[in-house]
Amino acid sequence: MNTRKKGNQGESRACEYLIKQGYTIIERNWHDNAGEIDIIAEKNNSDNKILVICEVKTLPNGTLDMIQKELNKNKQKRILKTTKRFLLNHREYNNRIIRFDVILVDIPGFESIYHIENAFCE
Repeated sequence: MNTRKKGNQGESRACEYLIKQGYTIIERNWHDNAGEIDIIAEKNNSDNKILVICEVKTLPNGTLDMIQKELNKNKQKRILKTTKRFLLNHREYNNRIIRFDVILVDIPGFESIYHIENAFCE
């Protein structure tokens, strides 16, 4: 199975997981010149709505070191820049709290779907 297909399957599983956890999926694979966001979801809590920007990593043969390299500062900056572009195009979400999560799919040593809330911030 090629990398893109494996990534798409991982993102589909991540979406199913998020929906079961009460999230609403807004966009999947949103991109522009700045980059791509794997999943944009919304979560309602008792006080307000949270816009969740999810980076999904599907690395069946991955290690913690690989994940750290994959999610380095440059990748985080690209996600932040792309999120700002998304918000410029979708002003209806500007009043949301923004949270950056990472979802690991099929990484050895973790649950099959491992959700890291607030994985990084600006």
